[in-house]
Amino acid sequence: MFKTLITLLLSSVALFASAGGNTGEVAPNITMTWVGFACLFIFVIGYYFIAAEEKYGIDKAKPALFIGTFMFLLVAIYYAINGLSLDLVHTEAQHLILEIAGIFFFLFVAMTYIESLIHMGVFDRLKYNLVSKGYSYRKLYWLTGILAFFLSPVADNLTTALILSTVLITIEREKKEFLVPGAINIVVAANAGGAWSPFGDITTLMAWTAGKGTFTDFFYIFPSAVLGYLATAVILARFVPDTQPDFDATKEVKPKMHEGAKVVMALGIFTIFCAVMSHQVLHLPAMWGMLFGLSLLKLYAYSLKKKFGSEHFNVFHSIAKIENNTLLFFFGILAAVGALYFIGWLGLAVVVYNPDVLGPTWSNIGVGFLSAIVDNVPVMSAVLKANPDMGLDQWMLVTLTAGVGGSLISFGSAAGVGVMGKLHGIYTFGSHMKYAWAILIGYIISVSVWYLQYEVLGIQHA
Repeated sequence: MFKTLITLLLSSVALFASAGGNTGEVAPNITMTWVGFACLFIFVIGYYFIAAEEKYGIDKAKPALFIGTFMFLLVAIYYAINGLSLDLVHTEAQHLILEIAGIFFFLFVAMTYIESLIHMGVFDRLKYNLVSKGYSYRKLYWLTGILAFFLSPVADNLTTALILSTVLITIEREKKEFLVPGAINIVVAANAGGAWSPFGDITTLMAWTAGKGTFTDFFYIFPSAVLGYLATAVILARFVPDTQPDFDATKEVKPKMHEGAKVVMALGIFTIFCAVMSHQVLHLPAMWGMLFGLSLLKLYAYSLKKKFGSEHFNVFHSIAKIENNTLLFFFGILAAVGALYFIGWLGLAVVVYNPDVLGPTWSNIGVGFLSAIVDNVPVMSAVLKANPDMGLDQWMLVTLTAGVGGSLISFGSAAGVGVMGKLHGIYTFGSHMKYAWAILIGYIISVSVWYLQYEVLGIQHA
């Protein structure tokens, strides 16, 4: 089974991008050359240091950015030494930049809005409203998790995770027995909630736009997603203290949101709407709508400056506070996966879907584990590019597993990476893996519910 998973890993990551572009040339397979083995070795070592971030005290963006850039430099050097066409490398790099830019700028704008809302006192006010009601840590754990599950289908899993992890850290900054299970709960809920909405996750968005299911087909994943999440949440809740946060309503002053905070909140919601409409209706990248929303925020900030002075709200101050390491991590890791593809570590992605190898069901279940290792975006891209011959039931399975499977490891999804950046030093790879068994139980339940619904009962569309 281990060899099979390794085979699936190597073949799946290989399909991340389209080599050769429009040059009409085919990139040579250089997997069995010194540069092929060297880059594979560099990738494995780099991922080790990313996973061991807590052990070595090295930010995950450093190894990710290093391997992502260095691997392509080695490939270009190999092409130059052997007289191969450097136009192929150039075209692939350009294509990869386009792939990464969509995620990079989407994150950039989402984080800017989060920091702007923090500056405007929105989360301090939300914290006060939650804690002042006398809720225990356990009730707050459930409240943030349920909010994440039902918010992510609309706002997408990354933005949801960023918002609610910010709420989490404003409620409590030191008590890890609350913060770690709470962070995992938010990540699992956001990924599970995003799996049953066509625009709740980048992976479901990719499957929907590729025509693998209609808008309503994805809603049929809801039973699998919600039951899997609840299974994990119930287990993790046992580790959350049932005590109340230190709070004295007679001493605490009710935080006041800055003037214009409600408009900034409305602009944030409208920005998400613009991102969805840009991609689905206008066929522009989702980040186009996000950047349009950023332009509206900047225009509104200008009006606030005229009315209240330059110190009231400055968008660039919010930009200065965003987690740049998260952005650089995404750039580096997606560049590294793109390099593995271009080198030629590919060939068996479609073969494993054959009934005499693994078959579609076991292959798609394996995709969930790969999503945790490689990140669900490139893995889903790999499956879509391989385009195995599958029915609607199997395409919904791979959408489910790519979404919820990313929760198995802390950096397996955009939501997880975002929360790692927001709760730096608290929610880490190591702290996540202590509870990974609970997430695995939820994953197994999600797949089991899918099997009962789709394969036994045959319920998959109206």
